[in-house]
Parts: sequence; C-alpha cells; structure tokens
Amino acid sequence: MKKTILLLTILFVVTTGLIAQVAIFADSIFPITSPLIRKGVILINKGKIEKIGTESDIKVPENYTRVKTHAVTPGFIDARSTIGMSGVYNNNTDQDQLEKSSPIQPELRAIDAYNPEEKLVSVAREYGITTLHTGHGIGALVSGQTMVVSTKPGNVESVTLKPLCMLAMTIGDGVSGHFSSPGTKAKQISMIRTELLKAKEYAKKMEEKDSTKRPTFDLKMDMLSKLLKGEIKAMITANTTVDIMGAIRLAKEFQLKLVLDGAAEAYRLTDEIKAAKSEIILHATMARNEGDMLNMSRASAALLTKAGIPVSIESGYEGYVPKTRIVLFEAAVAMSFGLSYEDALKTITINPATLLGIDKERGSIEKGKKADLVLFDGDPFEYTSHVTGVYIDGIRY
Repeated sequence: MKKTILLLTILFVVTTGLIAQVAIFADSIFPITSPLIRKGVILINKGKIEKIGTESDIKVPENYTRVKTHAVTPGFIDARSTIGMSGVYNNNTDQDQLEKSSPIQPELRAIDAYNPEEKLVSVAREYGITTLHTGHGIGALVSGQTMVVSTKPGNVESVTLKPLCMLAMTIGDGVSGHFSSPGTKAKQISMIRTELLKAKEYAKKMEEKDSTKRPTFDLKMDMLSKLLKGEIKAMITANTTVDIMGAIRLAKEFQLKLVLDGAAEAYRLTDEIKAAKSEIILHATMARNEGDMLNMSRASAALLTKAGIPVSIESGYEGYVPKTRIVLFEAAVAMSFGLSYEDALKTITINPATLLGIDKERGSIEKGKKADLVLFDGDPFEYTSHVTGVYIDGIRY
C-alpha cells in the first residue's frame, strides 16, 4: 500500500511538472491558418494554446518555463497509415493490417488490433507526427475500419481520438493477388455493389416498428449501413483512371462520402473529382512508379491544389525498410515539384485535420487548440534541420 502511494505521488509530481505552463520563443512560428509570425511566443497552459503572438505583444508571466527554438509548427498529421497495426519487423507477429480470410470485412475494428507500443509509433513521433489516421490496410475490397490516434505514450484507450473514422476499401490490382475471387475489376465492383444493396435492404428492415420483423443484428451489415447513411466515409484506395472512376460511380450510386486514397492518376481527373465532391489522401510523393502507380506524378499535390482540391499527404504502408515514410519529407518533396511552402505545410496539418474531423482541436496553432507542437533548430523543410522537441497536449516528449 505504501509503495502504491509513493508511486502515485511520484507520478503526480512528474506529470504536473510535464504539464507546467510553458512559453515557447521562436524565430519563426507557422500557425498555418494565419500568417507567419517572426520573433513570436506561444503560451501553453493546461495542455492547450493560451496565447500566440509576437514577443512585443505578449507578456510572459514569471512562473512560465521558457523554451527557445528556431521554428515551431503544429504537430504533423499522417493522413493514412497502418502504423500500430503493421510493425517494424514485418513478420507474422506484427502484421495485423490485412485479414485475408475474406475480401469484404467491414466489421473488423482497428481499435482491436492497434498497438500503441509499436516501435514505429515512437519513430513517427520523433519526426514530429503527433496524430495518425491508421487502421486496416489496402488489398481487400473492404479491409476494415480506421481510427485516429495520438502518438503519445499510453494504452489504446488513452491515445484514441476517434475509435471509428472511415471504412478502408480498395479497388485495383492489389486485391486480386490476395483472394481467389474477385479476379477482375468488374467483379470487384460487382461484389461491393452486391453487399451495399444487401446493407440497404438490411437498414430498411431494421427500421421496422415491429421488432419481431427486424432481422438478426449483423455486424457486417450494420457497418455498411453506417456507410450508406453517411455516418462514416468510404476511403477507397484507387490509383488508375479506371479505378478512380469506378470509385466515383460507386459513391454516386450509393451516395457515399468519398475519400480517394492513393489517387496516383487523380491529376488527370480533377473535374470529375470536384464534381463528385471527393476528398483526397494522396500517395507518398516519393512512392515508386510501378504497378497501378506507374503513372503517378510527383507534381500531383501541386496540380490538385491548383485545381482547388484540398490535398492531404499520407505515409501509406511500406513492406520494406524503413517500414514507414515520414510525411514531413514527402511534403517537402511535393514542394520541390511546384507546391507552395504554405500549401506543403497544410497537406500535413490543417488539411488532414479537416478531413478527419479533428480541426477544432488540432492542425493549426490557434488559441484554445490542443498544444500539439513541433520545434526545429532550422527551417522545417530543410534536410539538415532537426526536430528538437515534440509537444502533445502540452506535454513535451
């Protein structure tokens, strides 16, 4: 009992020290939703941003811990990852992102497989990624659900921001190699349509006033019903023009909230994508030009942004070393291919925050938002710069 009390006392002292009031002084602050601030100050109090402004505008209270750095950005958000479900060792014990027993499994929950202690989570955090949109991966028509998590240490409940975010789906060559059926693109679309039609009928029957006439509760149909009702988004990985148009037709037929993932040839279909009101999670800029991504362009982020389509850049899934991409580097390369500095930062901050529905608390440096911040000793997009500090909910890791 005495040992327990001692440990709790130590934990309380350490925790209160970590969440002490902090004043960060920086040569450059990138708020994202407002202009760059030179010689600025950010005040952190109770895990949130209390004030932000120039050194001449903000009076820092005496009891605030002072931290000096070169540059500060919001914590980065990886718009599409399998980190925590795909592990660093790439063997059977740490690969939970794709269940191959059936091509359509919407009932699979990401929260049941996510491992917050996976090494790749801390690797991402060390590079300034404070939030992940992760979950079931590509390779099945409907591989399962996704979730949004903080990369701070803790158990799955304490780090989860949204236990259910989207339904991960795939159209394209990546599906056929995992299952005996479907074998063709037409069969892929046919199988998805068949299940959605079943779900539509199921949802209708579940609304019967007479409970005896309702069907037995079905996890699979229930999740597809949520998709049809617009309660969750359909995140469809589709890279070729043919597959992207197939995803758009599906969304139109069933009135789905469409998020195109990967979207390697999206630059060829900007008018169609805008008409479909589809959101975009773009492939990693430095992905390889092979398979259904043969015609990808490193200028895609710039071309789509110029067309008025908001872009979020993903790390995706890597089956080889270094196991995960870092979206900071991917955004930097996108900038070198025509994307503006400001828009490059948006692809890994406010754009994915808006896409994931967490923009009221994250994605930019604003008063009242969570203090998720990244400190640099140089320009954030300069290769020789280093991340010197990462704050999540006001705590420095």
